[in-house]
Amino acid sequence: MSETVTLTLQDVHEVAVAVLTAHGFDDTHAGAIADTVTAAERDECPHHGLFRIPYYVDGVRSGLASGVAQPELSELAPAVVRVDARYTFAPLSLALGEEPLAALAAEHGIAALVVNNALHVAALWPEVERLAERDLVAFAFVAAAPYVAPAGGREPLFGTNPMAFAWPRGDRPPLAFDQASSACARGEIQLRLRDGRELPDGAAIGPDGLPTSDPAQALAGAQLPFGGAKGSNIALMIELLTGPLLGDLLSIEAGERDTARTGAPCGGELVIAMDPARFSVHHDREARIAHGEKLFAKILEQEGTRLPSDRRYEARLRTPSEGVTIPASLYATLDGLRGGYEPEPA
Repeated sequence: MSETVTLTLQDVHEVAVAVLTAHGFDDTHAGAIADTVTAAERDECPHHGLFRIPYYVDGVRSGLASGVAQPELSELAPAVVRVDARYTFAPLSLALGEEPLAALAAEHGIAALVVNNALHVAALWPEVERLAERDLVAFAFVAAAPYVAPAGGREPLFGTNPMAFAWPRGDRPPLAFDQASSACARGEIQLRLRDGRELPDGAAIGPDGLPTSDPAQALAGAQLPFGGAKGSNIALMIELLTGPLLGDLLSIEAGERDTARTGAPCGGELVIAMDPARFSVHHDREARIAHGEKLFAKILEQEGTRLPSDRRYEARLRTPSEGVTIPASLYATLDGLRGGYEPEPA
């Protein structure tokens, strides 16, 4: 029996929608989540692809998340828009807030989107990339559950607390990165546990406080911030930006709320969009964007370098024709959740 299953991108989207709707998600939420999952598989980011579908299902099964509540949009200040996710998963709320955020950034030069009461298990790069496709510079920040010990500590306190950044590039896909403040993403540890692979040095400590390369011990112990105090400080900053600043939860509070241990933390997300035309006396958006290309070219002159997101974009060219490969065990799990869903032949 084959250990993997190859799916087209259409299959990915269809199986995601099929599983989600079978477990009570309405069409709007199922579609938004499936779009996010399919984008991750398309770009060969498996820890945010179909692997995450059971987390969405567990969130609704546990009663901690809704698959049908509709997010509510409001304005907090002239350049701050808010979406109350109403304890749904984040993709639909982000889609709802994108257009108002972009419009406010165009009007004021800089604007922010506050997302409250959202469950998060997706990557951050899709929201900043979409804003950069509108010629805006964008940041996104989100906390998680207590997985990461502060520098010098042994007990989980911070989330993996990722941040994403995107810079527009005119007629090219935006430069975008999305990285955790921990040395290793949570999903990467979970995939290594599933696949029987060890962790790199410096990623985690076990329950005994000693360094470990065993994913199971890491999940039972604590992840470590990247770069010691530097990564810890970034995690601290993101806790404050997405919790107290937004009137939402810290990672430790999100962990307390997740009584069913779904692995789908609930909290806030902050997205900031800036119009390059409004940050210079010349008001020349194209010139500001083009100036960045000088830096990118100098980076690429050095052997062994690449720009953030290059690998994702390379994958994006392949997967529409080649499809994506997932473990047969994951396909079986999804198949069981759906009750026998079969993809159309490629």
